[in-house]
This record gives sequence, structure tokens and C-alpha cells, in this order.
Amino acid sequence: MKILKNIAYLSLVIILASCSSVGSGLNNDKLKPIYITEKVNFDTDDPAIWIHPTDASKSIIIGTDKDTNGGLFAFDITGKIVNKVPNLKRPNNVDLRYGFVLNGQNIDIAALTERETNKVKLYSLPELKEVGEFSVFDGEQQRSPMGISLYKNPETQEIYAIVGRKTGPSGSYLWQYKLVEKEGKITGELVRKFGNFNGGKEIESIAVDDALGYIYYSDEGFAVHQYYADPNKGNDELLLFGKGDFKEDIEGISIYPTSEKTGYILVSNQQANTFNVYLRENPAKGRIAEIPVSTLESDGSDVSAVNLNAQFPKGIFVAMTNGKVFHIYDWRDLEAKINSTK
Repeated sequence: MKILKNIAYLSLVIILASCSSVGSGLNNDKLKPIYITEKVNFDTDDPAIWIHPTDASKSIIIGTDKDTNGGLFAFDITGKIVNKVPNLKRPNNVDLRYGFVLNGQNIDIAALTERETNKVKLYSLPELKEVGEFSVFDGEQQRSPMGISLYKNPETQEIYAIVGRKTGPSGSYLWQYKLVEKEGKITGELVRKFGNFNGGKEIESIAVDDALGYIYYSDEGFAVHQYYADPNKGNDELLLFGKGDFKEDIEGISIYPTSEKTGYILVSNQQANTFNVYLRENPAKGRIAEIPVSTLESDGSDVSAVNLNAQFPKGIFVAMTNGKVFHIYDWRDLEAKINSTK
């Protein structure tokens, strides 16, 4: 009788294991976020992480709420809402940089695209006080700005905004603006038009590696493009990678440094609910890992390598997910997944 009971129990275990694994694939061991942010009003889209200059535990995550009556939200590193800018007209992507000189003072700034007004709007950090705006893609029929990334030239300290749109022509899909002060506010001066486009879907996610001087952007149904970030270095495409590595859409790009010149580029494999990983120093080597996460159809993401506190000694990874929230992950969990593939 005891043997029969054991056989019955074993059979039940096998059946349950089989049921739980059907259709799950990589999601059997998907990473769980440490925190999930409080909900925004409509639709989260893109986050950026601001590091407090004297107490990293007081850092904040800013993120867009994409809707006609949307906004820009600020969360603490446990996901609680601490500030917001309401009544923005479909804010799409957001990025930030440190140390813009405005009215003789160094301030940190966030820049977001406001799609329905065809503008980039700028805010001081961490206050989220508006400090400027400028229109983009002037004179074009195809406007509707979506993607944005900021670039600070390490040599000149000049800050630029690289802006994408809902659709546009290959060769000039992206426009780059130099941020300058004018009458006590920040505005943008167009410095170049560039960016190949496969023509299949759209280009949204843009990321810049300031230290290495590269721009990356997701040509959603095709591959990831690499260009020089310094407009004085020309508009030739340097690299195309990731082709064939994604289930469908190629979305959010985040760059995690492990040293001055090494690290990882993480790219959202949106419909697979994973992030593909490439070497920062050599993305041409191809995908080195694929990390299953709990996000659903993740669009924007950001990552920081700064020690925030005892809970996040190697930083955090933040990703948008369906459900009006962002997920906050411990970088060590992603690192363990990457190391397990080596």
C-alpha cells in the first residue's frame, strides 16, 4: 500500500510539473522585482534614474505616464510616488543628465518628449520644476516626437538631446539638438539629422553611452543601430546588431557599466518578456545572455550601477510593464543570470 501511495504521489507531482511548464519556456525562472511602483493614472512608458549627489538612498526614479492627460512621475527607490508633473500632452520617453549651467548655476535636468505638442520639455531635478522647452522636427510633416536620449560630451561638457519620432525618413529619422540657455531658460539648437531606418515599424528607444561616445537606437522590427554621439564625428553608421535575436519588437535599451569601458547593453525583447544582453565593449559579438523577467511587454527601461543602499549595493534595473507601474530589480539578480551563461 505504501508503494502504491508513493507511486500515486509521484504521478501527481509529474502531472503538476508538466502542467506548470506548458508554454512557460524561459519564464520558468523569470526574475521577480524587489519593488513595484505605485500606479500612475494611465500608461507607464519610460523611466530614468536620478542619483542623489550626497545620499544615494535618496535617489529617485522618474517615469512618464503616456496619455493626452498624462504626466511625469517621481518615485523613491521603493516605488512610492513622491512628486509629479500633471497635464502633459502624451509624454513619451524621458532621459536625464547632470550639470547643465543655467543662470550661472549647475542643475541636473530631465528631458521628455511631448508628442501632441511636438515639443521637448525640460525639468530641474529633483524638484521637477520646468526650466525650458523647444519644438522639434520643425518644417516636417512627420513629427510626433517619441524617443529621446541626452548626451553629455565628456570633453566639452556640452549636453545634447537626440530625438526620434513616430515615423520618419531613413537617413534623417533622428534629429540632434544642442541644449543652450536663452533668456534664462533651456532651449535646443538643431545640429544634425541622421539615422537609418529599415522602414518596417518605428524607432522609439534611444540610449547614449557618454563615456564611449556612442548612440544606440532600436529599429523595432529589425535591429539595433550604433552611431557616434558627437555630431562632429559624422553620420556614418558604425554597427548593426541584434538582427534575428528578438521575437518581435525591439524596445528599451539600457547600459550598465562594469568599468570605464566595459559592461552590458540590455535590450527589451518585448513580446518574449525578456531582455537580451550584449557586451558594451563589443556588441558585435552578439547576444551573450537572455534574461527572463516579470515585466509584460516592457517598453522603456533604465539601469544604474551606483550603490544605493545595503539592499541595492550594485544598483537597480527599472523597467516599464503593463499595469500602470514600473518594476524595480536588484542588479545582482540580473548579474547572476548573465554569469550563469558564461
